Amino acid sequence: MNDIDLKGQRAIVTGGAQGIGRAIAERLLANGAAVAIWDRDQAVMAQTLGELGDKTIAIEADVTKLDSVEAAVSETVSRLGGIDILVNNAGISGPNAPTWEYPPEAWDEVLAIDLTGVFYCCRAVVPTMIAQDYGRIVNVASVAGKEGNPNAPAYSAAKAGVIALTKSLGKELADRDIAVNCVTPAAARTRIFEQMKQEHIDFMLSKIPRGRFVKVEEIAALIAWLASRDCSFTTGGVFDISGGRATY
Repeated sequence: MNDIDLKGQRAIVTGGAQGIGRAIAERLLANGAAVAIWDRDQAVMAQTLGELGDKTIAIEADVTKLDSVEAAVSETVSRLGGIDILVNNAGISGPNAPTWEYPPEAWDEVLAIDLTGVFYCCRAVVPTMIAQDYGRIVNVASVAGKEGNPNAPAYSAAKAGVIALTKSLGKELADRDIAVNCVTPAAARTRIFEQMKQEHIDFMLSKIPRGRFVKVEEIAALIAWLASRDCSFTTGGVFDISGGRATY
């Protein structure tokens, strides 16, 4: 593990109780940050909190509800003393179906969590970063947001929206020491696979030149650098981690 200096930094990781989010939290902690895990699964969050140590706090938050997000920001500031890093990771894949058969209620749920949730968290956290003229925001998008996965219209559309939101916010904050970037991973083998059909999983793997799924630790390593003071000039950027599937 490379030693990326995050000492004294105070971070939020949404969806941080498991999967990619937990790996991100572990990496930020290992590099010296204090971490607030935001999640709505209280049982898993409690277990994770017990395993990650005393530099971690757990806050119940529903990113689809602005009042819940704003309350979580207030509690985070109160308990950690501020917010330097925001990693918007919370997300779901939704079901797999052709667009013309896709359930409207599933579309609404995926967009609410994967896109609107990112907007709410940025909206609520950015004023704190502006006040201190410092911050690092990293949004977890997906290669699906670049290319569009068949039979995943809601997920693809939401992640494309995250990419565009990243670019917009990055430009709005470019005159400050606040960097806003996103990562576009290929699929990682986490619990999100439970929401997918096997043929969709096989399709995703077939598109990766590396011939394997990305490891959550690899995503976390990239995010750790993007969350650091060393990432001082790049903003509005899209950082590919798709094993060669997308090269732009």
